[in-house]
Amino acid sequence: MKQFTAFAIIFVLCLAGLPAVAFGDNAGSTLRGTVTLETSGKPVHGVIVTILQLKQSVETGDDGVYEFQNVPAGTYSVVAHLDRVPDVVQTVQVADGAPITADFQLRLRVVREQVTVSASGGEETSFNSIQSVTSLTAAEISERNTQSLGDVLDHELGVAKRSFGPGNGRPVIRGFDGDRVLVLKDGDRVGALGFQSGDHAEPIDLLSIEKLEVVKGPATLLYGSSAMGGVVNAISEHESAHPGIRGYLTALGGTNNWQGGGGAGIEYGTKNWLFWGNGSGQRAGDYETPIGRITNSFTREGAGSGGLGYFSQKSFYSFDYSFDRRRYGIPFDPAEENPEIVFLNPRRHSVHFSGGFRDLDSFVTDAQFSLQYTDYKHEEINSVENVVNTTFKNKTFTYRGSFDEQKNGRWSGSFGLWGLRRDYSSLGEEALAPPTAQNSFAVFALEKYDLERVSFQFGGRFEHNGYNPDQILDRPTPDRSFNGFSGAIGVRVPTWKGGAFVANYTHSYRAPALEELYNLGPHGGNATFEIGDPNLKRERGDGIDVSLRHSTSRLRAELNYFYYHLNNFIFLAPTGQVQDGLIEANYSQATSRFTGTEARFDVALHQNLWLLSGLDYVNAELKDTGTPLPRIPPLRGRVGFEATYKNFRFNPEAVMAKDQNNIFPTETRTAGYTTFNVNASYLFPQQHYAQIIAVSAFNLGDRLYRNNLSFIKDFAPEIGRGVRLTYTLRFF
Repeated sequence: MKQFTAFAIIFVLCLAGLPAVAFGDNAGSTLRGTVTLETSGKPVHGVIVTILQLKQSVETGDDGVYEFQNVPAGTYSVVAHLDRVPDVVQTVQVADGAPITADFQLRLRVVREQVTVSASGGEETSFNSIQSVTSLTAAEISERNTQSLGDVLDHELGVAKRSFGPGNGRPVIRGFDGDRVLVLKDGDRVGALGFQSGDHAEPIDLLSIEKLEVVKGPATLLYGSSAMGGVVNAISEHESAHPGIRGYLTALGGTNNWQGGGGAGIEYGTKNWLFWGNGSGQRAGDYETPIGRITNSFTREGAGSGGLGYFSQKSFYSFDYSFDRRRYGIPFDPAEENPEIVFLNPRRHSVHFSGGFRDLDSFVTDAQFSLQYTDYKHEEINSVENVVNTTFKNKTFTYRGSFDEQKNGRWSGSFGLWGLRRDYSSLGEEALAPPTAQNSFAVFALEKYDLERVSFQFGGRFEHNGYNPDQILDRPTPDRSFNGFSGAIGVRVPTWKGGAFVANYTHSYRAPALEELYNLGPHGGNATFEIGDPNLKRERGDGIDVSLRHSTSRLRAELNYFYYHLNNFIFLAPTGQVQDGLIEANYSQATSRFTGTEARFDVALHQNLWLLSGLDYVNAELKDTGTPLPRIPPLRGRVGFEATYKNFRFNPEAVMAKDQNNIFPTETRTAGYTTFNVNASYLFPQQHYAQIIAVSAFNLGDRLYRNNLSFIKDFAPEIGRGVRLTYTLRFF
């Protein structure tokens, strides 16, 4: 209770906005420069250049020149941004009255510093973020296996892949999975059921998004109790008007599973209006492993979206409609007699409206709001009999409003509100939970206090979650209501030139998911006969994250340590009984702890040669018994080189994983492995368009290896040797 009271006081102070001395009106300096394209040196028009700390933006002209006037003295992060091109960030020191020149060169390839919006709700560099953030650009995404979100993010620092086959891979962050990892599209929930079951996919059109951001560690402050383990945010970036046409075209093909597909998108801007449209389609057959082809591992998918927006100096509004249709198989154990062969056919329709105001001369300087309605449905179909086994429906309506406070002296911050209405139902063999309505509401605030050498960030969130299931006569399905508070405080201290120490403490709350409360029956997607508990209590977690970072032109390094203590942690506990051929398991609660480290070391051995390396480790267990939790990634590492010569990039790497012996009683040991990959690309740059040809050769040694987080690892190892070719055209 004392802890709750302390956080409540912090929350009230956040909302109060804590006044301080305002900036003066002294005339500042002029900041100008030219934005050009790498290697060709030609100017690029329509690039948005932003001073992050001041939230001021200008656009380059036909000559590639930008200019800011009356910039106050200080140190700023300045970013040059062009749609579907990696951001370029510079740190600029501005002195009173002295003109400053900062030129930018856009690079249409991998970069090592990005701007993130997911960690704090506003633009900041990943180096300056209190939480650890990983970003992938459109170029990096298209060069990877885009069959699923988990495949694209697999082996990123602190991120692993949970799967029941290639079509449904989902990211696991620092060992957290399911309802503790929240997947977003442009900051709003996707509205699918990927968190619910190991065989459910996340319908994200990976060929149309501009960037993927992963916030590692609790993100409950901004995004709610389902973000206790972290957040994955897919960003499309239709956020400002620009004159003329921009667009992209991507085509890909692969050898192992005969993967093929492509996507295209276009934006057209005139005056304050912007119109856009995207579309993509992919297919892949059953994939090959060193022990043979995995039957029923195919995928098919198609997606599209379109919208329009109005962007003026003081306000903006946009509307977007998107759809996603998929069909993918669930691999089966060939050793079974008469195995059931199943495929899923999810489809998602979404309508999204957003708007806001900016540069207001009041206590609130900027306001953003969004409304989203999502209609999701999928069927699990018996392929042999062509009979629908189970139908799932999930309809959600969400709203969100956030407000940026006027900067007062060293204080800045934001506050907001969020709400959700969810209607869930299922019918058939795996209709485990009754039709249920979920209603949620939250208010939150996040404040920042900047000293000359130290920055503090703190805030709080109060959230309500209520469940109203249909009553079932043969089992208890009571209404449940949960209220909880999440709070965090972080500090960032510069250590040496290019270095920083970051520490973050988080108190998190999570309401039980409706599946954990009400499920009862066989659940093939989790390989258990599940028995929910309608009397489950809320989870409460306390955790610390500590990070030491370094970022210069010759060296980028990061060392992270985390420790999370979770009371009333909800998990599936096997009873030792068997029902319907599946292990019976109860949703139970106990105290657990997660701890681990992440390290990254990238060093320039030469101007055109970088050594790249990374390592991550998670250990998670039930504290009272010392029992390891299920499907925790093993110690993993990767090492490689990135060599560049003019427009050519060459990147060989080795990916390693130790054997996993810390396993849950119902799991089997997973052997360690090492695989070798080679990535190469060539860029053809011009002033108004660029072409990239990329080749990825994976598992060159055709190594037999298994993913410890796969539900089907015992009979379906990971993909064998293959080559993937990608062609991308961008015009601007």
